[in-house]
Amino acid sequence: MDDPQIEPAALDHALRGIARINAVSLTAEHLWRRLKRIAAQRRLSRLSVLDVGCGNADVTIGIARRAASAGLLVEISGCDMTAVAIEAASDRARRAGLSNVEFFQADALLDDLRGEYDAVVSSLFLHHLAEQDAIELLRRASQIARYAIIMDDLCRSALGYWLARWGCRLLTRSPVVHFDGPASVRSAFTATEALQLARAAGLDGAVAVRRWPERYTLAWHADAEGGS
Repeated sequence: MDDPQIEPAALDHALRGIARINAVSLTAEHLWRRLKRIAAQRRLSRLSVLDVGCGNADVTIGIARRAASAGLLVEISGCDMTAVAIEAASDRARRAGLSNVEFFQADALLDDLRGEYDAVVSSLFLHHLAEQDAIELLRRASQIARYAIIMDDLCRSALGYWLARWGCRLLTRSPVVHFDGPASVRSAFTATEALQLARAAGLDGAVAVRRWPERYTLAWHADAEGGS
């Protein structure tokens, strides 16, 4: 997945496989519940969200659909560094009839992320980064997030490795995902390590909570009002 030479068709196949994995892991629902709580606690009638490393936007669009069903106005942007992902994401949003979702191509470590947002989220992105890059991402996110950062990712463990090895083969035929899934678990952070990265980035009060299936959610709120 990180290979810049990967063929567009292979990348698109892999992204669709990851979308199925995210659906089984209830990632969009998990992030949406936390975002809805932020809106309620802050008494916000409108919520702006940036999804970093959005891929083909299965999670981004899942959040947007849940917000529409709940009657909450959410303006959500997604960024990814690959043009293939952004094209696929934009096409999915158009087909879903979502006018409150936009996507742009950007390297989250280097490029302008287009202003401030009430919340910055990501899923299955942090494990692609080395420690110093992960710290830089969290630091940059803290500069543009008014209220919260929520990052959901793989948790490195023996169980997580075997779940990825067999789950990826069950849920997709993509050879890229078959290789990348177990490899990603091996390179992922533990919840404790992710919390240490957040503290190194200056995110005082951050918490890391493990969840099924062998994932963790790293969350930071601007003050204690946001909860964990």
